[in-house]
Amino acid sequence: MFTPVLLLAQSEQIPCVTLSKVNDLFQKLHYSTKPVDDSLSTYVYTNFLSELDENNRLFTEVDLEKLNDFKYKIDDYIKSKDCNFLEVMYQSYTQVINRYVATIKELNNENFPTSSTETITLSRKSFPHLKNEIELKKLYKKRLLFSILREISEINSNKDSLVTNFKSIYDTKKGKLFEKFLCKAADLHLSKEDFNEKFFTVFCSYFDPHSTYFSQKSRSSFYSHLSSDNLSFGFYIAQNDSDEIYVAEILPGSSAYYSEKIEKNDILLKIVHNETEYVIDCISVEKLFEILNSDTYKTAEFTFRKINGSVYSIRLDKKILKDVQNNVYSFILNNNDKKFGYIKIPSFYAAFDNGKSNISDDVAKEVFKLNEEKIDGLIIDLQNNGGGSLEEAIRLCGLFIDIGPVAVMNDKNNKKNILKDTNRGTIFNGNMAVLVNGFSASASELFGNTMQDYQRAIIVGNTTLGKATMQQVFPIENSNNEFVKITLEKFYRITGKSNQFIGLTPDVEIHSILDKQIPREKTNKSALKSDEIEVKLKYELYKNNNYTAAIQKSKERILNSEEVKKIISLNEKINPFYETQFPPIVLNFENVYNDISKINTLWKELKAYSEIEHPINVQLNKIDLDYQKYDSFLKTISETRVKMVKQNFAILEAVNILTDLTTP
Repeated sequence: MFTPVLLLAQSEQIPCVTLSKVNDLFQKLHYSTKPVDDSLSTYVYTNFLSELDENNRLFTEVDLEKLNDFKYKIDDYIKSKDCNFLEVMYQSYTQVINRYVATIKELNNENFPTSSTETITLSRKSFPHLKNEIELKKLYKKRLLFSILREISEINSNKDSLVTNFKSIYDTKKGKLFEKFLCKAADLHLSKEDFNEKFFTVFCSYFDPHSTYFSQKSRSSFYSHLSSDNLSFGFYIAQNDSDEIYVAEILPGSSAYYSEKIEKNDILLKIVHNETEYVIDCISVEKLFEILNSDTYKTAEFTFRKINGSVYSIRLDKKILKDVQNNVYSFILNNNDKKFGYIKIPSFYAAFDNGKSNISDDVAKEVFKLNEEKIDGLIIDLQNNGGGSLEEAIRLCGLFIDIGPVAVMNDKNNKKNILKDTNRGTIFNGNMAVLVNGFSASASELFGNTMQDYQRAIIVGNTTLGKATMQQVFPIENSNNEFVKITLEKFYRITGKSNQFIGLTPDVEIHSILDKQIPREKTNKSALKSDEIEVKLKYELYKNNNYTAAIQKSKERILNSEEVKKIISLNEKINPFYETQFPPIVLNFENVYNDISKINTLWKELKAYSEIEHPINVQLNKIDLDYQKYDSFLKTISETRVKMVKQNFAILEAVNILTDLTTP
């Protein structure tokens, strides 16, 4: 009779054992340890609930009253190795998900209205939790009605036609929306393992945003993103205007390629792995990318729909493929009689297992190709580069400076480690510009710092993310499938300053769309702060008396640029959508259509701006041009990349800067 209780008690000891071991590792190794006290309890409780209920639309105030005691006691539970609170929270979460599903089904069976005199208020910020189930049901009803009316409004811009056919369109959309809501709701259910993993991840983030917990599958996915050679089913996906996931590209040499069935634009409907079926409309984007990218999923059956409507299923195996789309590539940018090299570095990848490819070697190869063309300057593009291998960042610095320190690593004991380029010589000695933005982070920032501190390059773009910490993955004691990534060190510039939290400030700042909305390091509550250490390092600055004048000339050009004025104007229109609560919308077709039309008009204006091509003359180097004569896949990718270069205003300004530097 007591067996189930005993088993429950034993099962709840397992997460406690994990938590205890995780905490021991953090207290021993983390750069800036924190005590396990009420501050931890408050942080973990609040952020874990946010992970489970991001928009505060599942739990009510009544539900939370049963959990609020945990807010200041999680630290005590962890110390006493009593994790029954996790079981209570899991059961409570399961109940609110079941209630959500039941409420949607209940609403579907009711005489659902086509309009209402009630209003709905939209905001990108979370509203307070509602009081009880009655208020929740009322809200779900309003959200469903708004979603139906919004989808009808987005069918086309002919309002009269929509009004004329409203009833038949409404019936179709209502059925699909309820089906979609129920489908998505089913995906909210979490296994005990996934629930605990979310909790462990939040616990680790208390120490800093980049420390985390890994299961075996999440660890393999993490490493696959840092490698240039990945296991892949062989196709890239994208999302169309109807929110459908379709095949954007097929990789030569892959299972998808050799299937001879899968074609571009085929719609992905479902995936079956180990007898578990994942309907694409029902799973989260995170889960979809986990299946496609994690080494855990090596074989799966995919169901697609072709443009003609025919549906087919095919089993695919992952193969190790060169990740061509995410590797370094280069172009030649011509301006009058000047030739400038352009190198895009998507990430600081490294070949962890097979030694086939890494970013520093790949950049060296591209510089060799460009030097053969006798370029007059070089642009290194680190926009949207979130970092990767620290060692590769050091090696990349060494390609452009002639021996010397590149950064200082400092650990929890204030033991300083000088990171140096130990190789004499450089592979390029001309003028350089480095492009960065708010998504440039970590290794990208280290490289940008070094180029700026040595006066080796002009940094162009936006303030970077502000991550100047180094992490390492450790196995949890006596576990073969659990790991933690812990922040061990903070890196500093050779001047002793740190861009942690504050980011790298470019020499030339260029306004960009939605830059203010990028979630930088300083937006993280647990982020380590910026500071400065005393260092006395010897290094030789790159001598170029033109840089100051070129920077000033660029700033004046930007100040008077019609392009920049357009960006500022668009941001003034867009920012309120992220920063303010919208006026209430009456839930009838007329009001919803008018509101959606205003938003769509703005997004169309934004899309039109993003597709503008600037007067940048782009060409391939001779070596790449020869390669692409016999490879249609590479040619297609190259055409897309050329378009992206022409649409990037920062690249145009970098060309202008290098032109100023090379013009007498």
